[in-house]
Amino acid sequence: MTGLIVILLLVVLATAVATGARRWSLPAPSLLVIAGLVVGLMPWVPEVRLPPHVINVLVLPPLLYASAGEISVRDLRSVWRPVTGLVFGLVLASAVAVGYVARAITPLNAATALILGSVLASTDPVAVTALGRRLSLPPRVQAMVQAESLFNDATSLVLYKVAVAAAVSSSAITVSGTVEQFLILAGGGALIGAAVAAVVALIRRRTEDPVLETVIALVTPYASYVIAEQSHTSGVTAVIVSGVVLGSTGHKLSNAPVRLQVHAVYDTVTFLLESVVFALIGLELPSAVRQLAHDEHGWLLWVPVIACTVLTIRLLWIFPLSALIHYRHKEGDSRLSWRVPAVLSWAGTRGVMPLAAALSIPLVTHTGAPLPHRALVLTLTTGTIALTVVFQGFTLAPVVRRSGIALEPEHTAREEARTRRHIAHTALDELKQLGDLDQLAELGAAAEAALKQARRQLEARIDQTEDAHHNDPDARPADAYREVRQTLIAIEAAELQRLYEANKISNATRRRIQHELDLEEASLRARD
Repeated sequence: MTGLIVILLLVVLATAVATGARRWSLPAPSLLVIAGLVVGLMPWVPEVRLPPHVINVLVLPPLLYASAGEISVRDLRSVWRPVTGLVFGLVLASAVAVGYVARAITPLNAATALILGSVLASTDPVAVTALGRRLSLPPRVQAMVQAESLFNDATSLVLYKVAVAAAVSSSAITVSGTVEQFLILAGGGALIGAAVAAVVALIRRRTEDPVLETVIALVTPYASYVIAEQSHTSGVTAVIVSGVVLGSTGHKLSNAPVRLQVHAVYDTVTFLLESVVFALIGLELPSAVRQLAHDEHGWLLWVPVIACTVLTIRLLWIFPLSALIHYRHKEGDSRLSWRVPAVLSWAGTRGVMPLAAALSIPLVTHTGAPLPHRALVLTLTTGTIALTVVFQGFTLAPVVRRSGIALEPEHTAREEARTRRHIAHTALDELKQLGDLDQLAELGAAAEAALKQARRQLEARIDQTEDAHHNDPDARPADAYREVRQTLIAIEAAELQRLYEANKISNATRRRIQHELDLEEASLRARD
């Protein structure tokens, strides 16, 4: 059996497992890692070695872009203070702690131990986003988890490159050199990501072709990544910045049918790539173990120790940071809760990003000799990823339930119902003035009937959100009605955005209701 056939079968298996996980409300990443591990342990399965560019170039950009698109600039502004402490302080502390422990219990030397620490220092946005979709976390907590996982990669990437340079060339590590490299990688990547987003926004404003818009959406993360990497900056940061910018402004760049098609295509691509990449993590572990030297076979004991180190440092960092933020905001009169820090700590899983970094470790030093213990670093990285994704993935939902911070379905339903009523009332108020608009004058007698029909439809929607399930069988859209209703949808969408910018509704509610408005507008356009 060739490696290609194994990959194709893995795609089928991963899709089936991910579909079952969604159906039974189980953590898909955890099940996929287990499935990949089971396949990799089968004796008839050939060894599958992933070239670094497969993950770095083909898989990571669209997954990072999709994760970044789910968080808004408004949410980032609200959590930037605690996230800054996690992005810089926690990443550095995790890298040092893991490196120290690895140096003490494994054959790794100081340089390769620091490589391992830097690889495992950051949480993974793909894993965090995939696991977080199942949970109803409060908007601020969800924003903190996602923002940390997105932006801590730049810090860990700098540490990784510094550690690799030290291991390959035996050069000394300096603070000034590290800071300079961080500014070049993170700052340059952010500028390139913002520039790509500006160019893409300019193009998307000038086209309404669904096929072209879909191609642009698929190409954007790859363009951001490749341009940044070729400029010797951080491709990961460039993709994340472009995703956040375009995700926050995408509703202004295209019409409803285009948005629906782009979202459908991206949801499919994300589902397929996530399914395969988590299964590949499990598949990669047996392959990495087979390459270990004789003195490296203690990995089965070392992996839990390193995973515990990662989690312990995270707990020891987040709880004091939460207490500091709590008292600095003059909340000393209220009781400090353990709930949010516990969820934030337990949500810090590792995933695709550490695997991609580990696969990119050079094979040889500057002298041409093999890099010492490269296989062990890859094994420890993959084992730690698998353990955290499986263990924390299956236990994260119970921790969230135990903490009591999860939003009840009724809470989300009430917020959505209030929002639907509000924007419908806004449209209804505007409807009273539409009879005088010049754009309806040309419709003649049909305008009055259209206005009455639109009014009935809005009143029915308001009644429905108040639990009076009302249907309007006589609502058969005609030309005049479509004209009126499209105008009202634009008014509702504008009011929805205003509510979001005023911090009165969550990003999830905005996205869901905007999707409903897009579906209705696309239906009207299809009948036109």
